[in-house]
Amino acid sequence: MKGTFVLTWILIIYLSQIAVQSQYYSEILPYDPEPVRVTNLHFYLHETLNGQNPTAVNIAQANITNNSSVPFAILAVVDDILKIGPEDNSEVIGNAQGLGLLLAGNTTTGVMYSDFGFTAGKFNGSSISIFSRNTIIEPGREVAVVGGRGKFRMAKGFALLTTYFLNATAVIIEFNVTVIHY
Repeated sequence: MKGTFVLTWILIIYLSQIAVQSQYYSEILPYDPEPVRVTNLHFYLHETLNGQNPTAVNIAQANITNNSSVPFAILAVVDDILKIGPEDNSEVIGNAQGLGLLLAGNTTTGVMYSDFGFTAGKFNGSSISIFSRNTIIEPGREVAVVGGRGKFRMAKGFALLTTYFLNATAVIIEFNVTVIHY
């Protein structure tokens, strides 16, 4: 009986030490305690495919698909212009820099990673990052916002894309973005 009593006290003391040591971890807050914000953005991406100053350039393609009539396995780099409107003379508010991988199958799709950096207005110096599958030939599609910096720190959300204009030399895409951030 005395041995059981001593063993019980040893277990109580041991368990109290474990609880004290784990308190250090329970004190840490993983996120900034500022309230969450939701921001809606609306802008147009202007991409030039050919000509004097293209903003999208193919940098690699698999040898087995070089002669294909459908783009497949093409890696492109982009430095597109962001504007308030679809017109050429619209105010420039930033640029989208990143990579796109063109795929093909039943529909032409791509995987895009772009950092949308804002250089004017309320969000000057901030950016959002998009990394998502993009069904390029669909007139309307949704892509994921996976991060951000500046005023869009720890961003997440989505962007609804609508092809506004498309021909062999230029593309204009309308972006309606919902960003959740701190």
